[in-house]
Amino acid sequence: MKKIIFVIFSLVFLSSNAIANAETLAKFNEWLNNNGYHEYLDKESNNVRYFLDRSVCKAKALEEDYNIIKKCIGDDGTIIPNSDLKFKKIYPNNLDIKTYRGWIPEEVAKPNYGTLLYEFYKYTVFPFKKANRPNKYEIDPSSNPYEFKSNLQENKYINKQLKKTGLLSYLRFEDGQITVDKTSPNDRFGKFISNKTKLRSMSVGKSMVSYVTGHAICGGYIDSVNSRLNDWPLIENTLYYDQKLIDLLNMKAGDRKYRFYTDNSNYGEDIEDYISNFKITKKIKNAPFNYSEFSTNLILNYVLFKTGDDFEKILEKTFKEKAKIEDSVFFYKVPNSSKEKGNANNMFFATRYDYLRIAKAMLDDWQNDTCVGKYLKTIFDNRIEKENDKRKKEGKKVQWVQARGYAGQFQTHYKGISKKRPVMGMHGRGGQHIVIDFERSRIIVTNSVYENFNYKKIVYSVIKKGK
Repeated sequence: MKKIIFVIFSLVFLSSNAIANAETLAKFNEWLNNNGYHEYLDKESNNVRYFLDRSVCKAKALEEDYNIIKKCIGDDGTIIPNSDLKFKKIYPNNLDIKTYRGWIPEEVAKPNYGTLLYEFYKYTVFPFKKANRPNKYEIDPSSNPYEFKSNLQENKYINKQLKKTGLLSYLRFEDGQITVDKTSPNDRFGKFISNKTKLRSMSVGKSMVSYVTGHAICGGYIDSVNSRLNDWPLIENTLYYDQKLIDLLNMKAGDRKYRFYTDNSNYGEDIEDYISNFKITKKIKNAPFNYSEFSTNLILNYVLFKTGDDFEKILEKTFKEKAKIEDSVFFYKVPNSSKEKGNANNMFFATRYDYLRIAKAMLDDWQNDTCVGKYLKTIFDNRIEKENDKRKKEGKKVQWVQARGYAGQFQTHYKGISKKRPVMGMHGRGGQHIVIDFERSRIIVTNSVYENFNYKKIVYSVIKKGK
């Protein structure tokens, strides 16, 4: 009986994923058509779809059920006859695309260009379009954004990596200036991005959450990293109640046995909905490291709870005042929820230069020994080993193996680099990296569609040896 249930569940799961991929592919084709990327369209195909030109309809007055138009109301308030409606053709793409359930698996060595372009749309363009609605905690740009100095050096190897991998952008910052500044060429991904493009990250967003937490502590909203989460009614009678903040920051909450939940956080769920998976009170002593999205979202929403109406002020302090961002940045907000239910999410968007501005702000905090700098030093001093994490044993992620320690939502203790040397990194799926050497004033920032570039040579070696 269990086997039958499992088979039925698997068929339903596969069917729902196939439908989801078909819907996303349709939106992908529409995106290519609407933005004039005609070289990727099959205009000889008979599989052409027609969509209503919404510009003829008054805003919010259109009702439609897929391609069946119920009514379209013009500016004068009258229904426009179907004979007067305008439709646009949406051609299918001519790309060789292989779809997957979720991200491209890490073991795929050489995904083709069409698959990578679809991945770029699915995980950068499409979620941004969704988050570009009111579902976000957005911080406006600084009126006086930080202006970088540059002393650019040519780097032919980076050029080669950009031409043949999923790498979108590469920035190297050393001794107060940018020394390498590269983006993907136009015949690859360059036509789809600019310095104004907001690039998505999830796990780099974890480190952003930690940086915001440091500002909340320095603002007096939270006592310290050793504060216990025993004043938040939303998590009472759960595994996380009365836990130390530092244990959540270090992913040592004792929730490894619930890995299914922590690894598969639903970004449509808030904390109130999701916390029901952890309705237990027994704590685990010497809890093993368990990397998850949920712990980060719990931290961010604890900051949201503690700061209340000042939450956006803390975000402004972090990004607008401290980092002096040039464009807006934002965290995703769970739709149809509220602050009281815990609707903040660590999905984070920023431009390539603003990621560097934020990293430089961290570097300045550390070197100037500010309150937030002391916070960064405290989590570095309280770093833990990742020895027990199964990802290290699997060895799939080169970066994950290189960084053997974890410090308050940052990777640390890189192989071949002294434990005492303060190097802290951020690593997101697809090849999003920000690594900061606080001692040698060096920062590397990469944004990527897929991590098939030479991480060791263009990130790790540069941090370790300066070349």
